[in-house]
Amino acid sequence: MVTIADVAQAAGVSISTVSYVMSGKRSISQETRDRVESAISTLGFSPHAGARSLASRSTNVIGLQAPLRTGVDVHVIMQIVTGIVTQARKRGYDILLLASDDSKALDRAARGSMVDALLVMDVESDDPRIDTLVGLRHPSVLIGLPAGRQTIACVDFDFEAAGWLAVDRLVGLGHRRLALIGSPPEVMKRHTSYADRLARGFLAACESAGVVGSVHPCPSSPKAVGVVDAVAADDPGITGFLVHNEAALPHVAARLGDIGADRGEEFSIVALCPEDVARAVPGLADSIAVPAEAIGIAATDMLCEYLATDARPGVLLLPPSLAGATAPSR
Repeated sequence: MVTIADVAQAAGVSISTVSYVMSGKRSISQETRDRVESAISTLGFSPHAGARSLASRSTNVIGLQAPLRTGVDVHVIMQIVTGIVTQARKRGYDILLLASDDSKALDRAARGSMVDALLVMDVESDDPRIDTLVGLRHPSVLIGLPAGRQTIACVDFDFEAAGWLAVDRLVGLGHRRLALIGSPPEVMKRHTSYADRLARGFLAACESAGVVGSVHPCPSSPKAVGVVDAVAADDPGITGFLVHNEAALPHVAARLGDIGADRGEEFSIVALCPEDVARAVPGLADSIAVPAEAIGIAATDMLCEYLATDARPGVLLLPPSLAGATAPSR
């Protein structure tokens, strides 16, 4: 039977180096990692998971709580999860998916020694799971940014900065009355972190620029046209739109195109969404890409470094940038 010593000899490294490559608990140069992984593959080495766990008191498993609550965009969630799973395997970890949305699953996974660490998604501004994570003392990272003092490490896209960036773009195109067509009502009612931060940045930027801004929850369905009609009827002066609702975006863009044609007006839309979604929708003034897979990769890297060094990380927000075709200003 092939042993870890055989792998070490074939790769020309120590047994401990082989162990670190498999566990991800220390930084190893890419050249050394490649030699070890090649030796593992060539020799067909497959350590007994139970014995490895007993020897290292580690499961090499990360618990991922990714609840599919109503109103969330599954496309974006799965892009983030793809980034997590792919990067975890590169770092020598498997993923245990926790599909519930409460603290009990986190507690069971941690206290049952099922996982080494925890990644938690769909974070609310005042999330009750944070107290549980603090009490568990397992290395943990939130994908999201709750309000107040950050007691748990966080990784996310900077949605507040994205709100500012979109307003800057729309004001630069000459618009003075703006609307944010946002997440579904149930998402905003839960005060999901990203929705709160985007609205906060959008409204603060409007106030700073001296323009009028309003926020409108929107269903992720063809019913979005009803929201567009209501906004256009209530305030006919609104001509600049930020849309952050991937499923509603095609319907919103099409309806605004029809209204603009009827009125002889030109609306501008900035979409906040993954790049592939923006490319499929014609008529956007610009888009701000949500780097969903990169968020998952960054969160996984942060957690793995936390496990390797035991140094508590802080907050990492990926910055927004504009990408897309430019429409003529009004």
